[in-house]
Amino acid sequence: KMGNAESNAYQNHLSRFLPEEQSDIDGLFDTLSGSSGSAGAKNAKAAKKTVTLAALQARQWSLLFLSLQAHTREPLPEPMTARLYNGMKSIDLPGKSSGLSEQIAKEQFVIFMSNLLKGNADEKISIIMRMIAKTGGPLKGKQIQEFTEDLITSVVHVLRYRKELKGWSLENTRDSSSGVKALASELLSELKLPDGTKPVGSQLLETNFDQSVIEDWVYRVPQISVFLSVVIRQGLHVLHSLPDQTNDILNLVPHCKGIKGRGVVSLFDIPAIIYINSHLPAEMQHKWQLLFSSRLHGESFSQLCAHIVNKGPCIVIIRDLDGFLFGGFASHSWEVKPQFQGDNRCFLFSVFPTLAVYTYTGYNDHYMYLNHGQQTMPNGLGMGGQHGYFGLWIDSDYGKGHSKAKPRCTTYNSPQLSAKEDFTLDAMEVWAVGDAPENAGRKGKKSILDVDPQAQALLEMAGKSRQSEGLREPMEEDEGDD
Repeated sequence: KMGNAESNAYQNHLSRFLPEEQSDIDGLFDTLSGSSGSAGAKNAKAAKKTVTLAALQARQWSLLFLSLQAHTREPLPEPMTARLYNGMKSIDLPGKSSGLSEQIAKEQFVIFMSNLLKGNADEKISIIMRMIAKTGGPLKGKQIQEFTEDLITSVVHVLRYRKELKGWSLENTRDSSSGVKALASELLSELKLPDGTKPVGSQLLETNFDQSVIEDWVYRVPQISVFLSVVIRQGLHVLHSLPDQTNDILNLVPHCKGIKGRGVVSLFDIPAIIYINSHLPAEMQHKWQLLFSSRLHGESFSQLCAHIVNKGPCIVIIRDLDGFLFGGFASHSWEVKPQFQGDNRCFLFSVFPTLAVYTYTGYNDHYMYLNHGQQTMPNGLGMGGQHGYFGLWIDSDYGKGHSKAKPRCTTYNSPQLSAKEDFTLDAMEVWAVGDAPENAGRKGKKSILDVDPQAQALLEMAGKSRQSEGLREPMEEDEGDD
């Protein structure tokens, strides 16, 4: 009877996978356990094969040497390999004493994969608890923080190793280590005790959280499940090429366009890109294209306007002289006009020293504003708040700005985003997100000569060279993946 119970649990979990997925999982277990061929995995003898921590770690190195590109690192960092092993080992099998064996049975392996890739929050949580700490039981905030940082580090690591960063790289973005800590801190800020309080700072690190609290956290913070899925699929190279049930992994990182070969290091780091992208409307999450960089295009408000007007929804990111990084998402094409524009999908965000997104409050519709060359209205780019008191403001006298929020921005409930209320701009980028609007093809790239073909013809007849040709922005080619 024990054998039947064991077999039934195993078969129930195996049946969650499509036939081709079952074959993929069988093949991975065979590799890890040292057996050969997926056909043999279905018989009782293969089911008795086991996997050790050493085999899991060896799996990383074997993949390393089989990789077409020579790399100096394994697909998964060692701490995450150990966490996966602890998660697999935590699966209790009917009729078998748990915790005594260092080896993982086929049933444990399949149930682990089933629960984490196909399971509900309840099924995931006991495994996650053991991945956080081998002992299980109530966990300290510090242990959850270490797990979350390991998880984010592993996602960045494995996406880089598998060449899934889609044009982003550790070379053309900010250092990811501070981004890992910032994203972990933001995700941990959602941990709340049964009475609804959210411990912060050192208090959070020393607080004990029981299983129900962590289950609630995993349920409310979808990134944890998505990141675990990436680590398993891409790290262990299982089910990675099969159609996914959701777009969560597909659009985890957007395709990066417009930065290749230009020697620019973005103000964003990869964890921040992943986090900000997850807050965009779903149809805009697949691609970011660099429209403006103060280091490429100069520190000029008219240059800024020329590069961002009528280019579709955009992300603006700013660094002030104190090193604070912050910005906003504009849901509509920027237009130069003395009225507010946009809609309630707009938001403000902070990247450093904290990572956070601030969405609309419903208090007013002052989502986004862009004006230039008017005497009676403020000239500059603004988001949230009101004239003279914006949540985010870049003055047309380029280089000056403010972030006023006492205590909070009325439109987005954001705090002061810059180090000082009135700040000096150090660098700025604007990224178009999603597909460009149809009218954005060459609009904004025309010179005055394109507007007046007669003037162009007269110059050519007179033998005059066209000085403006050299000033044109090069048309972006469609860049391939990294």
